[in-house]
Formats: sequence, C-alpha cells, structure tokens
Amino acid sequence: MRESESRIEMAADSSSPADRLVTLRVLQHPAEFTRWEAHHDQLMRPVSAPRRLSQQIVALRATAIALVHRKALFEYLRARRPAEAKRRRLLALFHRCRNYGHALLAEHGNYVRCSSSYLCTQHLAEHLMRDPALDAPLRLYEEWYRDYFQAYCDLELAETEEEKAACLAQECLQTLLKHRVTKGRRAILAMPLRPVDWDEVRIREASGDTMKLPALVLKH
Repeated sequence: MRESESRIEMAADSSSPADRLVTLRVLQHPAEFTRWEAHHDQLMRPVSAPRRLSQQIVALRATAIALVHRKALFEYLRARRPAEAKRRRLLALFHRCRNYGHALLAEHGNYVRCSSSYLCTQHLAEHLMRDPALDAPLRLYEEWYRDYFQAYCDLELAETEEEKAACLAQECLQTLLKHRVTKGRRAILAMPLRPVDWDEVRIREASGDTMKLPALVLKH
C-alpha cells in the first residue's frame, strides 16, 4: 500500500493529463481517498497473500487485466460521447435496477478508483516484481479490449438503419475481437516469470520509424 500511495502522489505531478486528473480526484477529496484505499486494499490482498513471488506476479497480472475491464465503460462514454438517451440505455445494461443519475455517478467513481489502481499495478510490476507482462503486453491487451468493448457497445446502441449499417463490419468482427482478447489474456498470464532488461524493452518500443508487431509481443 505504501508503494501504491507513493505512485498516486507521483501521478498527480505527471505529464499525462488523464493520470493527473484521476489521481488528483483521489488525493484532493478525503472521502474519495478513503474509498480508493479500501478498494485498492481489497485488490492487493490476493496479490500479497501467496508466499511465492511467482504466484504474486500471476495474481497481479490478473488484477491488472480485471482493472482494464472495469474502467472500460466510462472510457467508452468519454470517447464516444453518446446522446443522453443512449447513455441511459447503456448504463441500464450494466447497472440494472439503478436510476440513471446514481449509475452515472457510480461509474465515474469506479473509473477514478480503477484507473488509480491500474497505475499502481504497473508501478508494482516494474519496480518491485520486475515483471515484463504488465508493460508493453498489457498496453497491447488494453487496446484489444477497447476495440472489442467499443464494438459491443456500438452494436447494442445502434438504432437507425444507418447506424446498423455502420456497425455491420463490427458485428462480423466481434467474434474475432473477443477471441483475440481471450488469447491475449491467456498469453499474459502464461508469460515466463523472468527478470527483464527494461532498457531493452524501451528501446524496442514503437517510434515514428518503426512498426509494432503485436503477435510477437505476446509470444514471449
């Protein structure tokens, strides 16, 4: 928890606007910090419980993947900015038996806490566990899950013939996108537990003159 709290404080001064926004929300509101602290403590208990480092690493990987899923709904709302009627339909789909206002507030709070904890899992993986899986492979998995989740929500919200026609290609790809996500999750959890040269990893990151090879990243 000390390492995680330290990472939250560092992110408040980050150059990333998204990271800074969510962490400041946690740090500047005592009630929100208390909720995040309790939420993060529950997430970290299954990670710290095993005695073997290898088991802790796999547990942290599973936690990071779950956080990618949990923050996806609010990220979709922020990226797509659907009209209010569609927002209501989408939130009703994920928050049954809850009114729109409460569901929206709950989803925003969930996003703030999960995004903050997501930063912490990456920090713990790099600085304490030296685990390569939560670096480039996890970023790639997050892209794949975003593609799948957006296709799913777009299809659910399509109403007019024009919208349905625009989603036709996504409907055909949805099964393949889900399969890719499933394979990616399994690959991350099964990656070898070995130290990694982080300088070498950074050298291999995509630049303006390079191309990303996703399949190779997940087959380490």
